[in-house]
Amino acid sequence: MDWVIISVIVSVLALGVAAYFYMWVSKLEGASGKLDKVGTLIRKGAFTFLKREYKILGIFVSVVAVIIILFYPSPFWIGSITDNLIRAVFFVLGSVFSGIAGAVGISIATIANVKASLAAKRGLSPSFMAGFRGGAVMGMAVVSTSLLGPALIYLLTGNPDIVLAFSFGASSLALFAKAGGGIFTKTADIAADLTGKVELGIAEDDPRNPAVIADNVGDNVGDVAGMGADLFDSNVASYAASMTIAAALGQMNLLFCFGALGLLASIIGVLVARVKEDGEPGKALNGGTYLTCILFAVFTFAACMLEGFELRLWGAAVIGMIAGVIIGVTSDFFTGDDKKPVDKVAEASQSGPAFTILSGFSYGLLSSFPSLAGIGLAALGAYKLCEPLGGDYALMGISVAAIGMLSVVGMIISNDAYGPIVDNARGLAEMGELGDDVIDITDKLDAAGNTSKAITKGFAVGAAGLTVISLLAAFAEIIEKAGVPFKGFDLMDPIVMFGMLIGAAVPAVFSAMLMMGVNRNSQKMVKEIHRQFNTIDGLKEGKEGVEPEYDKCIDIATVGSLRELIPAGLVAILTTLVVGFVGGVNAVGGYLAGNIISGLLLAVLMDNAGGLWDNAKKRIEAGHYGGKGSEAHKAGVIGDTVGDPFKDTAGPSINTQITVVSLVASLCAQLFINFSLF
Repeated sequence: MDWVIISVIVSVLALGVAAYFYMWVSKLEGASGKLDKVGTLIRKGAFTFLKREYKILGIFVSVVAVIIILFYPSPFWIGSITDNLIRAVFFVLGSVFSGIAGAVGISIATIANVKASLAAKRGLSPSFMAGFRGGAVMGMAVVSTSLLGPALIYLLTGNPDIVLAFSFGASSLALFAKAGGGIFTKTADIAADLTGKVELGIAEDDPRNPAVIADNVGDNVGDVAGMGADLFDSNVASYAASMTIAAALGQMNLLFCFGALGLLASIIGVLVARVKEDGEPGKALNGGTYLTCILFAVFTFAACMLEGFELRLWGAAVIGMIAGVIIGVTSDFFTGDDKKPVDKVAEASQSGPAFTILSGFSYGLLSSFPSLAGIGLAALGAYKLCEPLGGDYALMGISVAAIGMLSVVGMIISNDAYGPIVDNARGLAEMGELGDDVIDITDKLDAAGNTSKAITKGFAVGAAGLTVISLLAAFAEIIEKAGVPFKGFDLMDPIVMFGMLIGAAVPAVFSAMLMMGVNRNSQKMVKEIHRQFNTIDGLKEGKEGVEPEYDKCIDIATVGSLRELIPAGLVAILTTLVVGFVGGVNAVGGYLAGNIISGLLLAVLMDNAGGLWDNAKKRIEAGHYGGKGSEAHKAGVIGDTVGDPFKDTAGPSINTQITVVSLVASLCAQLFINFSLF
């Protein structure tokens, strides 16, 4: 069978499922009155941000496209200008695909949030279905396009190296989308919490708070568009790395077979996901993930037997898939609101915010070990399993493990996008005054969404980890193709060590720039909220007919995040180029190794510590250790405030940062060989 063609067919089928879910959600009961007004404000704010962000990123993409035309894969005065033009076109297409995925996610999320809140009047099950199927639109759209793009490129050109340019386009946009969305969402969230919960003691989604609409907008631009772009980037990058190695081994058919069957398994998983009226939403989400994993393992084993593919490569894919599930379960243990670490941090909060921070940060550090060990063991297991096949099959094993881990990404993104949709639904239920029963149902859905978001963040780190290890192998393959003997990176070589130390520092600097951006913008928004409370008569008291100026807070978050996102991304990209032109390919090899290890450590630490602080606060709000308004609650809110930029800005953005610098290194390898100081 020609699995490249089948991949195109399955991708189109997944797009059809996404379209069906979009129409299904859109046809649910519509809102009116106050709920419709609030929902419209959120939708309008999200699209305003997205349009302004994409205008800025359009300029960046255009500049990079010109640079590619001039210099990649070789300077135009040495090589072929036609080759450079082709790569520039596919770079732009990668950016466009990634941008469309984000726009589709925003579009359905800002419809599904209103539908889920209204559906809660009919019960838990209808509300869950509205939220989950809204998320599944994003899941199917992202995964189908991330498979369709590489498949069409290979059909059109027959050159897997061009997929690197497509992947760089996707990764570049994802880097800025995740960083920008993360800064926006946490600017609003922190300002809303500090002024609302801490200062005034009002509810999280109280409509009196001027930042409440910006907070709900942020859930969409950060957690929907941002995470979708992140996993789109990882998925495309895994194909780009795998295809570079598979081309020399004649295993391209196997890659697309596994990709197509993984997407097919995800389609079945999202179609059968259900929850009973008295059921647990979290179990339904996890059950769909486990079903998708089982289907992928069965489908791919059958395909290997029928097609005569190497079973060792199938084993590598299964190792990657299992590692992804284990990393997700580990994240759940450290961040789940019913687990011991969260309870211990909530208990420590009784002694003040210092103990909240210390205990949460410590658990975050602890959580990094099983996740990084899982990534390392998956890479080692896949390598050793395929090593007896000879040649580059050991490296191919690591690439296939990344494909295996990402095989269920359709289900993972569906679960992840479900989280902010039901989070918004809970806020809309309160602002729309739908009653306590509806708020209770959406609270239950939101709790499951918080846990699923923590699991998907862990999965995203694992996927990024295996993907960039594959990209490191692809970088080595490109060096060898260029005629430079490659025998590994010697740590005793000062050039390699120089690169490694710089690479290890970049994720820390990148994270600091993003979090300082959140800090600066949050302070501006807090001042604006204080201004409104002090100057708008009757706002603080909730006088009927008095409304805050929501658009002022949305504008602060938008302008501030767009100002901050470009410098952080450019630091990562430009540092990679400087290291390459100073130390050559050996320095870049060390740089990538340092960047990967440091980046994965910081990403896991910040994702899990932030999720833990969030759920510790929620555990206190549920009535434990003094409940709402207690000293423990105030400490918990401060912990959550610190954790917000950890888990929703810097942590997830690092996944994309390590992918982007790995792609820059591969794309510029020939330039580093030809032009370097040492």
